[in-house]
Amino acid sequence: MPPTLYLSGKCTVYKLFGLCMVLVLVSLLWLQLSCSGDMSATHGERCMPQQPAPPCLASGQASVVDDPSWGPHKLAIVVPFRERFEELLVFVPFIHTFLNKKKIRHKILIINQVDHYRFNRASLINVGYLESGNDTDYLAMHDVDLLPLNDALDYGFPEEGPFHVASPELHPLYHYKTYVGGILLLTKKHYHMCNGMSNRFWGWGREDDEFYRRLRKAELQLFRPSGITTGYKTFLHVHDPAWRKRDQKRVAAQKQEQFKVDPEGGLTNIRYEVESRQELTISGAPCTVINTKLECDQNQTPWCLLG
Repeated sequence: MPPTLYLSGKCTVYKLFGLCMVLVLVSLLWLQLSCSGDMSATHGERCMPQQPAPPCLASGQASVVDDPSWGPHKLAIVVPFRERFEELLVFVPFIHTFLNKKKIRHKILIINQVDHYRFNRASLINVGYLESGNDTDYLAMHDVDLLPLNDALDYGFPEEGPFHVASPELHPLYHYKTYVGGILLLTKKHYHMCNGMSNRFWGWGREDDEFYRRLRKAELQLFRPSGITTGYKTFLHVHDPAWRKRDQKRVAAQKQEQFKVDPEGGLTNIRYEVESRQELTISGAPCTVINTKLECDQNQTPWCLLG
């Protein structure tokens, strides 16, 4: 083959290779521009999944919890707790914002049970009362999975008597007349008059019903919200029973004992140890976690353990 033809053929190969590279670069550029255009359009997920935005703190949701100009009273939110961290992450910033809007001085106490016994809501509330400090003069016995949605709900100082915020007419699940669970406000004086709550209720349920009898014995009048028109939509109940099953087992003599009044037990016989305290901030909302080990007299309440 003549040299000129050989060189011409070689140049043609280089040209074809160069043209292919140009086409590849143009294709990549087109794809990039197409993806960018789709991201700004309504079908942005075709190029890159959009991540959910983190919850935004409402205006004014700074960690103001103790402004003296809001009044002379300060509320201790007492939350009996064990392991339900996903609910806690929602509850703390939510209730903090709710109370700030209402200008309620407050602090949030998470009483975290860290022993190996069954959950004891009433004993943890007793611990919360005893550990709440001298800077608070009333408390809210508050479930971590119940969020108030109506701004008209009153969390103010219940001077005349215990105030049941989550009344049977409003609670999404429990509607019997003597129900006092969910969210109950009391002055510390009134809680002391009842000797707190019974420590005999290990596992889920019945401690509220026994406490209702204590309120009556102390001759305290129970108050409930009025003028609330949102009915059973007044609260958001965030508990998932399929994920977090209640410990409703009744062991040994527990079936018979659960309906009895405990005339002696309460603040006077609570036994516990504070293992540690942790100051946390969740989405700008401060809270105190009190890691608590309860003690159990198995001669008195052998049902504090399963099996």
